[in-house]
Amino acid sequence: MRVGLQIALSDASVDVAQPLSQRQLSVSLLAIADEFSRTAPLNLCLILDHSGSMSGRPIDTIRQAAQRLVDRLSLGDRISIIGFDHKAKVLVPHQVVDNPASLKLQINQLKASGGTAIDEGLRLGVEEMAKGKQGTISQAFLLTDGENEHGDNDRCLKLAKLATGYNLTINTLGLGDAWNQDVLESIADAGGGAMSYIQTPEEAVAEFSRLLNRVQSIGLTNAHLVLSLAPGVRLAELKPISQVAPDTIELTVLHEGSQSIVRLGDLMVEVPRIILANLYLNQMAAGSQAIAQAQIRYDDPTTSAEGLLSEKISVYADYLSDFQPTPSSEVQQQILALAKYRQTKIAESRLRQGDMTGAATMMQTAAKTALQMGDEGAATVLQQNATRLQSGEGLSEADRKKTRMVSKTTLQAE
Repeated sequence: MRVGLQIALSDASVDVAQPLSQRQLSVSLLAIADEFSRTAPLNLCLILDHSGSMSGRPIDTIRQAAQRLVDRLSLGDRISIIGFDHKAKVLVPHQVVDNPASLKLQINQLKASGGTAIDEGLRLGVEEMAKGKQGTISQAFLLTDGENEHGDNDRCLKLAKLATGYNLTINTLGLGDAWNQDVLESIADAGGGAMSYIQTPEEAVAEFSRLLNRVQSIGLTNAHLVLSLAPGVRLAELKPISQVAPDTIELTVLHEGSQSIVRLGDLMVEVPRIILANLYLNQMAAGSQAIAQAQIRYDDPTTSAEGLLSEKISVYADYLSDFQPTPSSEVQQQILALAKYRQTKIAESRLRQGDMTGAATMMQTAAKTALQMGDEGAATVLQQNATRLQSGEGLSEADRKKTRMVSKTTLQAE
């Protein structure tokens, strides 16, 4: 298993007469399997809300979804299951999957009662998952249908960040319309995972299955982008590096000497992570100029090898006296995806401030951006919400959650 790495500039041509030019550097990376590659065992932890609001159809479908996941695990995979209401309990301690029927019987014991303490469930989940992290692909599915009423949201964020330090990934799933998308998004983004929206209980089995498909396609873990910039080149100060696929996330940059380092997390086979770095280029002499080098540092769980390095790729810009723009259509699409996310975030912020007119205007702008990039599903959701706001209607919780989801990625139906 190795890293496939591709680099492109939003426009490789630069006007030699300009004292300062801005460019987006696109970094696309994925895991590439060869004929001898094998898949590392999955170390899966289910962290399941069984508070009183889950009573009835919700808890029934979550039990069913969890049992279906067990059916799809391979012998040799690991599993642990945490249940939480206003406190948390280890229902299935970390173990190798060798008796699926017994696991499904234990899942069937989940009963709905009590309040909600997400952080306690997350804490136990990280502890159990950490027991099986060596030589595995470690993933948690954290599901809740409500607010963290008996917990601490800041603690959730700290636990998600702690998990990534152990090379553990946290995915979040919100069921129904009463959960807090800001909290679940922050946990998933900090935990290197994905956020999912299960609008009705009947969708639970399909959404769990979709997320399992995603994590079963992971080949390499703990990937970091290591970016070295040439003299006269710098990152933007505000939101310098972002991920635009498969989900849009604002990334945190660490600096080690002359290198800028960003943790990206797990790499799937055939599904690339696409990163955009916002660069400012000083004026340079005419000709081809090296402006950056990019390399990926990663772990291979199949061999327990850590800190492996991909090939190092140099990035060049052509400084031209007879400058003509040569924009990359592919990178422009990625820039639009990031703009859609940020415009929607601004719309949500204005809505929270009570500025319905400003929210509607920005939501409509995001809809136009989505349409421009060919994301018709997002464009429809965003335009419908803009129209509701323009007519004086508020947005339902379902509207708000679907808005957040389409801002980060494309609709699941697509």
